[in-house]
Amino acid sequence: MPIAIAVTSADLVLPPTDQHTPGAHVLTPPGQQDFAAALAEVGALLQRHGYLIALYPATTPRAHVQRLHAVRAMLESDRIALLPSALPPLGTAVLVRQLRQLSVCDFSPGVLGAAARLLAHYIYAGALLGSAARLDRLPVALPQPVPGGARPPAGQCAVLAGPTPQLVQADGEGALAGPQFSTALTYAPGSLGSEWVTGRLARQWHVQAVHPVPMPASSATWWATPKIVEFAAAIPDVSLLYQMVSSVRQEACHWCGLTLIGDRCAFCSAPVAQPERRPRAIAAGAGARRRALAPGAGRAG
Repeated sequence: MPIAIAVTSADLVLPPTDQHTPGAHVLTPPGQQDFAAALAEVGALLQRHGYLIALYPATTPRAHVQRLHAVRAMLESDRIALLPSALPPLGTAVLVRQLRQLSVCDFSPGVLGAAARLLAHYIYAGALLGSAARLDRLPVALPQPVPGGARPPAGQCAVLAGPTPQLVQADGEGALAGPQFSTALTYAPGSLGSEWVTGRLARQWHVQAVHPVPMPASSATWWATPKIVEFAAAIPDVSLLYQMVSSVRQEACHWCGLTLIGDRCAFCSAPVAQPERRPRAIAAGAGARRRALAPGAGRAG
Protein backbone atom coordinates (compact mmCIF):
# COMPACT_ATOMS: atom_id res chain seq x y z
CA MET A 1 0.00 0.00 0.00
CA PRO A 2 1.47 3.41 -0.98
CA ILE A 3 2.41 5.91 1.71
CA ALA A 4 -0.63 8.13 2.34
CA ILE A 5 -0.51 11.68 0.98
CA ALA A 6 -3.00 14.08 2.56
CA VAL A 7 -3.99 17.70 1.89
CA THR A 8 -6.16 20.31 3.57
CA SER A 9 -8.44 21.13 0.62
CA ALA A 10 -9.84 19.26 -2.37
CA ASP A 11 -8.45 21.73 -4.93
CA LEU A 12 -4.92 20.60 -4.02
CA VAL A 13 -5.67 17.21 -5.60
CA LEU A 14 -5.04 17.63 -9.34
CA PRO A 15 -6.01 15.03 -11.95
CA PRO A 16 -3.29 12.38 -12.31
CA THR A 17 -0.91 12.49 -15.24
CA ASP A 18 -0.89 8.70 -15.63
CA GLN A 19 -2.94 5.70 -14.57
CA HIS A 20 -0.50 4.75 -11.81
CA THR A 21 -0.72 7.97 -9.78
CA PRO A 22 -2.83 7.45 -6.65
CA GLY A 23 -5.11 10.07 -5.20
CA ALA A 24 -4.69 12.03 -1.98
CA HIS A 25 -6.81 12.13 1.14
CA VAL A 26 -8.53 15.45 1.88
CA LEU A 27 -8.45 16.06 5.63
CA THR A 28 -11.73 17.33 7.03
CA PRO A 29 -11.45 20.94 8.31
CA PRO A 30 -12.08 21.65 12.02
CA GLY A 31 -15.43 23.34 11.39
CA GLN A 32 -16.86 20.15 9.90
CA GLN A 33 -15.84 17.56 12.50
CA ASP A 34 -15.05 17.31 16.19
CA PHE A 35 -11.64 16.39 17.55
CA ALA A 36 -12.54 12.74 18.19
CA ALA A 37 -13.55 12.33 14.55
CA ALA A 38 -10.30 13.95 13.44
CA LEU A 39 -8.32 11.46 15.53
CA ALA A 40 -10.28 8.58 14.03
CA GLU A 41 -9.78 9.91 10.49
CA VAL A 42 -6.00 10.17 10.79
CA GLY A 43 -5.73 6.97 12.81
CA ALA A 44 -7.49 5.04 10.04
CA LEU A 45 -5.03 6.41 7.46
CA LEU A 46 -2.08 5.29 9.59
CA GLN A 47 -3.57 1.87 10.12
CA ARG A 48 -4.07 1.40 6.40
CA HIS A 49 -0.90 3.01 5.01
CA GLY A 50 1.62 2.95 7.87
CA TYR A 51 2.83 6.52 7.29
CA LEU A 52 1.11 9.82 6.46
CA ILE A 53 2.59 12.87 4.72
CA ALA A 54 0.28 15.89 4.96
CA LEU A 55 0.99 18.97 2.87
CA TYR A 56 -0.74 22.28 3.42
CA PRO A 57 -0.21 25.83 2.12
CA ALA A 58 1.62 28.17 4.47
CA THR A 59 -1.51 30.37 4.30
CA THR A 60 -3.78 27.64 5.75
CA PRO A 61 -5.95 29.03 8.57
CA ARG A 62 -4.29 28.74 11.97
CA ALA A 63 -7.14 26.69 13.41
CA HIS A 64 -6.62 24.00 10.78
CA VAL A 65 -2.85 23.87 11.32
CA GLN A 66 -3.32 23.70 15.09
CA ARG A 67 -5.75 20.83 14.63
CA LEU A 68 -3.18 18.92 12.55
CA HIS A 69 -0.50 19.29 15.22
CA ALA A 70 -2.92 18.45 18.01
CA VAL A 71 -3.96 15.24 16.25
CA ARG A 72 -0.32 14.27 15.74
CA ALA A 73 0.46 14.93 19.40
CA MET A 74 -2.56 13.00 20.71
CA LEU A 75 -1.78 10.00 18.52
CA GLU A 76 1.83 10.19 19.80
CA SER A 77 2.90 9.16 16.33
CA ASP A 78 6.23 9.77 14.64
CA ARG A 79 4.68 8.37 11.47
CA ILE A 80 2.98 11.67 10.55
CA ALA A 81 4.84 14.39 8.61
CA LEU A 82 3.23 17.85 8.53
CA LEU A 83 4.77 19.90 5.73
CA PRO A 84 3.84 23.54 5.02
CA SER A 85 4.38 24.80 1.46
CA ALA A 86 5.36 28.37 0.63
CA LEU A 87 4.44 27.85 -3.04
CA PRO A 88 1.30 29.49 -4.43
CA PRO A 89 -1.85 27.33 -4.34
CA LEU A 90 -1.46 25.81 -7.81
CA GLY A 91 2.27 25.26 -7.27
CA THR A 92 1.48 23.44 -4.03
CA ALA A 93 -1.06 21.27 -5.86
CA VAL A 94 1.56 20.37 -8.47
CA LEU A 95 4.02 19.45 -5.70
CA VAL A 96 1.36 17.26 -4.11
CA ARG A 97 0.85 15.49 -7.43
CA GLN A 98 4.58 14.79 -7.74
CA LEU A 99 4.62 13.25 -4.26
CA ARG A 100 1.60 11.17 -5.20
CA GLN A 101 3.53 9.91 -8.23
CA LEU A 102 6.56 9.02 -6.11
CA SER A 103 4.50 7.41 -3.34
CA VAL A 104 4.19 4.21 -5.40
CA CYS A 105 7.98 3.98 -5.86
CA ASP A 106 10.34 2.17 -3.50
CA PHE A 107 11.27 5.22 -1.41
CA SER A 108 11.17 5.00 2.35
CA PRO A 109 8.76 7.34 4.18
CA GLY A 110 11.61 9.56 5.38
CA VAL A 111 13.03 10.01 1.90
CA LEU A 112 9.61 10.70 0.35
CA GLY A 113 8.77 13.26 3.04
CA ALA A 114 12.10 15.04 2.68
CA ALA A 115 11.72 15.03 -1.11
CA ALA A 116 9.02 17.70 -0.84
CA ARG A 117 11.62 20.42 -0.10
CA LEU A 118 13.82 19.24 -2.98
CA LEU A 119 11.03 19.10 -5.56
CA ALA A 120 9.67 22.51 -4.60
CA HIS A 121 12.89 24.13 -5.88
CA TYR A 122 12.17 22.76 -9.38
CA ILE A 123 8.59 24.06 -9.68
CA TYR A 124 8.23 27.35 -11.56
CA ALA A 125 5.04 28.77 -10.10
CA GLY A 126 3.51 32.12 -10.98
CA ALA A 127 0.51 33.98 -12.28
CA LEU A 128 -0.71 36.48 -14.82
CA LEU A 129 -2.32 39.31 -12.85
CA GLY A 130 -4.61 42.10 -13.90
CA SER A 131 -2.81 44.25 -11.37
CA ALA A 132 0.06 43.73 -8.96
CA ALA A 133 -0.63 46.91 -6.98
CA ARG A 134 -1.68 45.00 -3.85
CA LEU A 135 0.79 42.15 -4.13
CA ASP A 136 3.01 42.34 -1.04
CA ARG A 137 3.67 38.63 -0.50
CA LEU A 138 6.71 38.51 -2.80
CA PRO A 139 9.90 40.63 -2.89
CA VAL A 140 9.32 41.98 -6.39
CA ALA A 141 9.52 45.59 -7.56
CA LEU A 142 6.50 47.16 -9.23
CA PRO A 143 7.04 49.10 -12.49
CA GLN A 144 8.60 52.47 -11.76
CA PRO A 145 7.15 55.81 -12.90
CA VAL A 146 8.62 57.20 -16.09
CA PRO A 147 10.65 60.44 -15.93
CA GLY A 148 8.46 63.47 -15.36
CA GLY A 149 6.31 61.93 -12.67
CA ALA A 150 3.90 60.02 -14.89
CA ARG A 151 2.17 56.93 -13.57
CA PRO A 152 3.75 53.55 -14.26
CA PRO A 153 2.53 51.80 -17.39
CA ALA A 154 -0.85 50.10 -16.98
CA GLY A 155 -1.53 46.56 -18.08
CA GLN A 156 -1.23 42.99 -16.97
CA CYS A 157 1.77 41.77 -15.00
CA ALA A 158 3.37 38.34 -15.06
CA VAL A 159 4.76 37.29 -11.68
CA LEU A 160 6.98 34.36 -10.78
CA ALA A 161 6.84 33.30 -7.13
CA GLY A 162 9.56 30.67 -7.28
CA PRO A 163 12.22 29.48 -7.55
CA THR A 164 13.24 33.18 -7.77
CA PRO A 165 10.60 35.92 -7.48
CA GLN A 166 10.27 38.10 -10.58
CA LEU A 167 7.77 40.54 -12.11
CA VAL A 168 7.51 41.72 -15.71
CA GLN A 169 4.94 43.59 -17.77
CA ALA A 170 3.02 41.00 -19.76
CA ASP A 171 2.97 43.20 -22.87
CA GLY A 172 6.59 44.31 -22.50
CA GLU A 173 9.88 42.91 -23.68
CA GLY A 174 10.82 41.28 -20.39
CA ALA A 175 10.45 37.54 -19.89
CA LEU A 176 10.07 35.39 -16.81
CA ALA A 177 13.10 33.20 -16.12
CA GLY A 178 11.99 29.69 -17.01
CA PRO A 179 13.19 26.14 -16.35
CA GLN A 180 16.23 24.80 -18.19
CA PHE A 181 14.75 21.31 -18.32
CA SER A 182 11.66 19.69 -19.80
CA THR A 183 8.39 20.52 -18.06
CA ALA A 184 4.65 20.44 -18.50
CA LEU A 185 2.66 23.59 -17.80
CA THR A 186 -0.40 23.35 -15.58
CA TYR A 187 -2.57 26.46 -15.54
CA ALA A 188 -5.81 27.57 -13.91
CA PRO A 189 -7.90 29.95 -16.06
CA GLY A 190 -9.52 32.79 -14.18
CA SER A 191 -11.25 36.02 -15.13
CA LEU A 192 -8.39 37.01 -17.45
CA GLY A 193 -7.75 35.51 -20.85
CA SER A 194 -5.28 32.60 -20.85
CA GLU A 195 -3.70 33.28 -24.24
CA TRP A 196 -0.55 34.86 -22.80
CA VAL A 197 0.08 31.81 -20.61
CA THR A 198 -0.76 29.12 -23.16
CA GLY A 199 0.93 31.01 -26.01
CA ARG A 200 3.80 33.33 -25.21
CA LEU A 201 4.86 31.82 -21.88
CA ALA A 202 4.54 28.23 -23.09
CA ARG A 203 6.74 29.03 -26.11
CA GLN A 204 9.35 30.87 -24.06
CA TRP A 205 9.59 28.02 -21.58
CA HIS A 206 9.50 25.28 -24.27
CA VAL A 207 6.97 23.23 -22.31
CA GLN A 208 6.08 19.74 -23.46
CA ALA A 209 2.37 20.01 -22.74
CA VAL A 210 -0.24 22.42 -21.37
CA HIS A 211 -2.97 21.26 -18.98
CA PRO A 212 -5.90 23.39 -17.73
CA VAL A 213 -7.27 22.77 -14.23
CA PRO A 214 -9.83 24.56 -12.02
CA MET A 215 -8.64 27.61 -10.10
CA PRO A 216 -7.82 26.85 -6.43
CA ALA A 217 -10.18 28.63 -4.06
CA SER A 218 -7.37 30.42 -2.23
CA SER A 219 -5.57 31.74 -5.33
CA ALA A 220 -7.30 35.13 -5.42
CA THR A 221 -6.33 35.75 -1.79
CA TRP A 222 -2.76 34.55 -2.29
CA TRP A 223 -2.20 36.82 -5.30
CA ALA A 224 -4.24 39.72 -3.82
CA THR A 225 -6.48 40.05 -6.87
CA PRO A 226 -9.36 38.08 -8.42
CA LYS A 227 -8.12 38.92 -11.94
CA ILE A 228 -5.68 36.09 -12.39
CA VAL A 229 -4.47 33.13 -14.43
CA GLU A 230 -2.27 30.92 -12.27
CA PHE A 231 0.37 28.57 -13.69
CA ALA A 232 3.07 26.14 -12.63
CA ALA A 233 5.68 24.37 -14.77
CA ALA A 234 7.11 21.15 -13.37
CA ILE A 235 8.67 17.83 -14.34
CA PRO A 236 5.83 15.44 -15.29
CA ASP A 237 7.90 12.28 -15.80
CA VAL A 238 7.98 10.10 -12.68
CA SER A 239 11.19 8.41 -13.87
CA LEU A 240 13.03 11.75 -13.85
CA LEU A 241 11.56 12.62 -10.46
CA TYR A 242 12.75 9.26 -9.20
CA GLN A 243 16.29 9.89 -10.48
CA MET A 244 16.38 13.34 -8.87
CA VAL A 245 15.40 12.06 -5.45
CA SER A 246 17.46 8.87 -5.54
CA SER A 247 20.59 10.81 -6.59
CA VAL A 248 20.74 12.69 -3.26
CA ARG A 249 22.84 11.24 -0.47
CA GLN A 250 20.73 9.47 2.15
CA GLU A 251 21.26 9.80 5.88
CA ALA A 252 19.80 8.08 8.93
CA CYS A 253 17.89 10.37 11.28
CA HIS A 254 19.66 10.21 14.64
CA TRP A 255 16.38 10.85 16.47
CA CYS A 256 13.66 8.69 14.88
CA GLY A 257 15.85 6.41 12.76
CA LEU A 258 14.17 7.06 9.42
CA THR A 259 16.28 7.36 6.27
CA LEU A 260 16.18 10.88 4.85
CA ILE A 261 17.68 13.24 2.31
CA GLY A 262 18.64 16.85 2.87
CA ASP A 263 19.41 18.39 6.23
CA ARG A 264 16.25 17.74 8.26
CA CYS A 265 13.83 14.90 8.94
CA ALA A 266 10.31 15.55 7.66
CA PHE A 267 8.73 13.45 10.40
CA CYS A 268 10.49 14.53 13.61
CA SER A 269 12.17 17.76 12.35
CA ALA A 270 15.54 16.70 13.75
CA PRO A 271 18.54 18.04 11.80
CA VAL A 272 21.15 15.74 10.33
CA ALA A 273 23.60 14.89 13.08
CA GLN A 274 26.83 15.44 11.11
CA PRO A 275 26.77 18.88 9.44
CA GLU A 276 30.42 18.58 8.40
CA ARG A 277 29.37 16.02 5.80
CA ARG A 278 26.58 18.15 4.37
CA PRO A 279 28.50 20.31 1.84
CA ARG A 280 29.96 17.28 0.11
CA ALA A 281 26.57 15.54 0.05
CA ILE A 282 24.82 18.60 -1.38
CA ALA A 283 27.46 19.07 -4.09
CA ALA A 284 27.28 15.41 -5.07
CA GLY A 285 23.50 15.47 -5.13
CA ALA A 286 23.40 18.64 -7.26
CA GLY A 287 25.68 17.10 -9.87
CA ALA A 288 23.63 13.94 -10.02
CA ARG A 289 20.40 15.94 -10.37
CA ARG A 290 21.88 17.91 -13.28
CA ARG A 291 22.74 14.64 -14.99
CA ALA A 292 19.23 13.29 -14.34
CA LEU A 293 17.65 16.40 -15.89
CA ALA A 294 19.91 16.38 -18.95
CA PRO A 295 18.19 15.64 -22.28
CA GLY A 296 18.11 11.95 -23.03
CA ALA A 297 18.31 10.80 -19.43
CA GLY A 298 17.03 7.25 -19.13
CA ARG A 299 14.01 6.06 -17.20
CA ALA A 300 14.27 4.55 -13.75
CA GLY A 301 14.13 0.84 -13.47
